[in-house]
Amino acid sequence: MCPENTKMSLFSEIFFLFQKEVVLEWRRKYAISGILLYVLSTVFIVYVSSAEVSPELWNVLFWIIMVFSSVNAVAKSFSQEGGARELYQYTLLSPLAVLASKVLYNFILLIVMNTLIIVSFSFVAGHPVEDTGMFASVVGLGCFGFGVALTFISAIAAKTRNGAIFMAILSFPVIIPMLMVLVRTSSAALGLQDGGTAGSQMTILIGIDLVLLGLAMVLFPYLWRD
Repeated sequence: MCPENTKMSLFSEIFFLFQKEVVLEWRRKYAISGILLYVLSTVFIVYVSSAEVSPELWNVLFWIIMVFSSVNAVAKSFSQEGGARELYQYTLLSPLAVLASKVLYNFILLIVMNTLIIVSFSFVAGHPVEDTGMFASVVGLGCFGFGVALTFISAIAAKTRNGAIFMAILSFPVIIPMLMVLVRTSSAALGLQDGGTAGSQMTILIGIDLVLLGLAMVLFPYLWRD
């Protein structure tokens, strides 16, 4: 446990809080159970339908599963924090350390989730990806952007009485523009579009991720004090 009379550095705080997130998730397994439910149920539906999945449909289904699984996985990031625990952390820790630890944990969680989605979905519907490096880069940027945006939205939703409803309402207007860019860029990795525009689309994705991160870093300390 962190001693009250010791001021930790920012990186020590982030590492300490990240460990806490991992331990709590391993005990409760909320996110892991939700991920398995969404992924395996969707894959099972595709398997039962016995329909041939074209690369275009594969791309769309992948990102649909990704979006709903991400919202479900990140939704409880701050709702699990009780008032007393949050007040205790407020007196000891930097708000940026709290935000960074949550974003880091959710980013790793989404990477693991996407790996499971790709493996399961490819086993049932094939693997039409032609440029694996580009597709992995797109997925990584998407996971980071979703992790930052949904973590911050989860912090806002946790301040309300109906957090789950506000999480859904606030997240989709933020996610949809990024999702459109992700679908276009991953289409190039699947050979569905000219790869010449993929570089500019990747730059847009990086820019979106940096803007989201900057806004979260600026606004979260004010939200944390509320």
